[in-house]
Amino acid sequence: MTTIPNINWLTDLNVFAVNRLPAHSDHLFYETLEEARSAGPMPLRHELNGNWKFTYSINPNNRPAQFHQLDFNCSSWGNITVPGHIQLQGYGKPQYVNTMYPWDGHNEIRPPEIPLDHNPVGSYVKMFTVPENMKNKSVYISFQGVESAFYVWLNGEFVGYSEDSFTPAEFELTPFLTEGENKLAVEVYQRSTGSWLEDQDFWRFSGIFREVYLYTVPEIHVYDAGILAELDSTLTKGTLQAGLKLLSSNASPSKIVAELYDSEGGLVTTQNVEPADGKWSVSISVDTPELWSAENPYLYKFYIQVYNELGQLVEVIPQKVGFRRFELIDKIMRLNGERIVFKGVNRHEFNCRTGRAITKEDMLWDIKTLKRNNINAVRTSHYPNQSYWYELCDEYGVYVIDEMNLETHGSWQKMGAVEPSWNIPGNMPEWENIVMDRAVSMFERDKNHPSILIWSCGNESFAGEVILNVSKYFKRVDSSRLVHYEGVFHARDYNETSDMESRMYAKPVDIEKYLSENPEKPYISCEYMHAMGNSLGGMYKYTDLEQKYPMYQGGFIWDYIDQSIYKKDRSGNEFLAYGGDFGDRPTDYGFCTNGIVYANRELSPKMQEVKFLYQNFKLVPDQTGVMVKNESLFSSTGDFELEYSLFLEGEELYRNTLPAAVEPQCVGHFQFNWPANIAATTGEYTVQTSLKLKKSTLWAEAGFEIAFGQFVYRVGSREIVPAKGEIRVVCGDVNIGVHGRDFTVMFSKQVGSLISLNYAGKEMIALPPAPLFWRATTDNDRGFSQNFHSGLWYAASLARKCVDIQVEEKESEVDLAFTYKFSINNEVSVKTVYTVYPDGSVRVRSEYIGADNLPQMPIFAVSFKVPADYDQLEWYAMGPEENYTDRNMGARLGIFKNQVSDNLSGYVMPQESGNRTGIRRVNLKNREGYGIRISSVSKPLECNFSPYTAFELENAQHVFELPNVHYTVVTVAGRQMGVGGDDSWGAPVHDEHLIHSDNDMEFEFVINRI
Repeated sequence: MTTIPNINWLTDLNVFAVNRLPAHSDHLFYETLEEARSAGPMPLRHELNGNWKFTYSINPNNRPAQFHQLDFNCSSWGNITVPGHIQLQGYGKPQYVNTMYPWDGHNEIRPPEIPLDHNPVGSYVKMFTVPENMKNKSVYISFQGVESAFYVWLNGEFVGYSEDSFTPAEFELTPFLTEGENKLAVEVYQRSTGSWLEDQDFWRFSGIFREVYLYTVPEIHVYDAGILAELDSTLTKGTLQAGLKLLSSNASPSKIVAELYDSEGGLVTTQNVEPADGKWSVSISVDTPELWSAENPYLYKFYIQVYNELGQLVEVIPQKVGFRRFELIDKIMRLNGERIVFKGVNRHEFNCRTGRAITKEDMLWDIKTLKRNNINAVRTSHYPNQSYWYELCDEYGVYVIDEMNLETHGSWQKMGAVEPSWNIPGNMPEWENIVMDRAVSMFERDKNHPSILIWSCGNESFAGEVILNVSKYFKRVDSSRLVHYEGVFHARDYNETSDMESRMYAKPVDIEKYLSENPEKPYISCEYMHAMGNSLGGMYKYTDLEQKYPMYQGGFIWDYIDQSIYKKDRSGNEFLAYGGDFGDRPTDYGFCTNGIVYANRELSPKMQEVKFLYQNFKLVPDQTGVMVKNESLFSSTGDFELEYSLFLEGEELYRNTLPAAVEPQCVGHFQFNWPANIAATTGEYTVQTSLKLKKSTLWAEAGFEIAFGQFVYRVGSREIVPAKGEIRVVCGDVNIGVHGRDFTVMFSKQVGSLISLNYAGKEMIALPPAPLFWRATTDNDRGFSQNFHSGLWYAASLARKCVDIQVEEKESEVDLAFTYKFSINNEVSVKTVYTVYPDGSVRVRSEYIGADNLPQMPIFAVSFKVPADYDQLEWYAMGPEENYTDRNMGARLGIFKNQVSDNLSGYVMPQESGNRTGIRRVNLKNREGYGIRISSVSKPLECNFSPYTAFELENAQHVFELPNVHYTVVTVAGRQMGVGGDDSWGAPVHDEHLIHSDNDMEFEFVINRI
């Protein structure tokens, strides 16, 4: 009977797949051993990617309903690229929302209804001819990802229908094919019942966004292969099992041969497979197999060879397999017997030009970036990824939480309040089949990947019987993995859904409370450290728990990559856009920019901290040697080169290496072999140690640093000896000038500040120094309502009153003190004292007198402007990337160079960026080498050199809104508050990284000419 497609399927809970083939493993197959061993493109596959004819309709009523018919002429239509999103190719517009459904405020509907007025439809047409090697064979089509529902026709005949955007949908085309050209028609709807289940925190797109291909199969074909490499409890006996499902029209195999090879190509064993009860299965024993882990991702090569009744080889399946054992023992998750700690990230598939239609090159860049920065785990937030990603995780060594395509956030949480009155799927049996279909599709496709340790039942969908049944399904079909689901935190009646306690954005104190109360399950943070904008402060508070509590087993940073999209401004210049920039409403604006990697795949400064805190090897040096703590599970530090070096005031004195083999979970101590009297000179010394790759790997070249540690100490005391000589002081009616050889320093009683630093005719002061208490709010500041809580410091930074000026002439120096009062509080005052010396250097001391009942202060600093030509920087400070008091553990003390423009970090919404802590000195020069040096006096400073003031950054929502650059803005701070990062919607910066306004403070620095 011919099935007649029905548009009502879009809202029918019982119709989510029509004529779709059963889900199966994602294995490759070839017709010869040579092809299989090369593992190149499959000759039995024909890609349909590339240019398709296309037309866009705003809703179903406007679509060309008969476009699939053979006599419908589509030649005048536009074009679209597959894979790709409709909304990123000139049709419709992208929309970003987080928790709310995209139609909220437009349509008053409830599940499973969908909007009728705005349900964009993409009508695709592809003409193709069946390749010669597919003729007279069964031909199938595979859609790897289509969002969110689609109908398929071939030559005017209905083929099938499918929902679930993130797992493959396959159909047989054989009955509908013709000689010559064939017309493939695909109708894609953005909204369907499935849209209620796909309320992830991401851009709302639609279209055929993953690859499409035809394929045929040999006369006897392994349709599905369930391959499992297991270990016994001793970890010395391996069993490779494979259950095979065959597809054959009228032939049976005469034999099936299974061969297992090691990673070098050596044959381990061969087995002739015999059917039992009509089923073909393989069971191979392997003594003392090499084990798979992220540290050593050892993969065997497994070949299944199928022979027809004539004894001819007709199909070969190559499959890489890894022997590993993952289990829960004594309430702790263990891999190959060892307690695992997930040092993970959540990762959306994303590209700033193509959205979720990412390439293999994107994925290769991502996997190498994870490995190079000590990230050992990924949660596929919040849907199954492309198959190639799991192959990379198998090969490179990354642990995976594979998450099914389920999120119904807007159905139970509104503006942060838990309100599950109409939550789906909940306990509604009518939703179970459509939800279970997504679980089955993910499991069947991905089951053979050793990198997958945990199945996840989806994300942020509350809890209930339906999701509990999904968990039971995973446990029933797969005993080699655990099951994760965070939502039971909100509904404890369904606690058994998850094998682990999993929470989002719990504070460290809350995690410790859970772990200290004899819990029943191990703990992971499935999302933590909300890395929105300038963030990730206080991450160390979480990683400190790893060794303190065995049942704390790590977490997954939110998230890996910014979801921002290139757009052009009114002048035709590209910029990275966020929600709302496309006229999309409703929207959650910049909440899509949470990555430790920028959307253009450049590393954010935040990655510096991640790499350090995720180190498996902790290096703790002192003056004489280094303690090496190996926290890895299976790797010896003997695989790395331990390098140690000594610096004096940032300049390298000595560098050498030493052998330092420390076994996993052990600690070693190693002595340095310094040359005699190397540290005899007075000054500040830094011992730096690092572990570097001895050999090149898939992800980095030999010599790449994987871990570091440093120790700073001083020999002798630090004394600043003021210059001696003559200076001339001129006290005018308005100005006070201090003159020396080739310099003039001038102060204004009218302005109430230093107004001129003129060295050899070059003026350095473009805007006088003033007290600064405000920084451009970060995303986290905005989430905490910093401008509401501390806005008076914004006002105090803009206006002050100079109430007193004191001039004191001494031998070889002169002091000028300016005292300021502020309208925010009569008791608050700042006194800035300038001391000018005969060499033209100026010592600046800023003293703050606080008061009770004032809010936290964002920064206590002195800020001034110099001409923009002075833009070349050399720091002796903590670096090389920006850092803050709560995000500087990954920074190291050294000499670093950059330009002022580099300190405007690539956060999509302008905000505070570019700060450095631990400032000993900074040289600010023009390209001719002239300029000034700012040096600390007693304690290290914090400094920022930016093209913009805090207020210019504050008032811009995009980088293109910033003014033209005319100045370099110098900000010298005694202290700046941390950036925080527990979350971005209300979590304060941890108290020890705040500035309390009732405390008196002071700091000093010196300005010298260079």
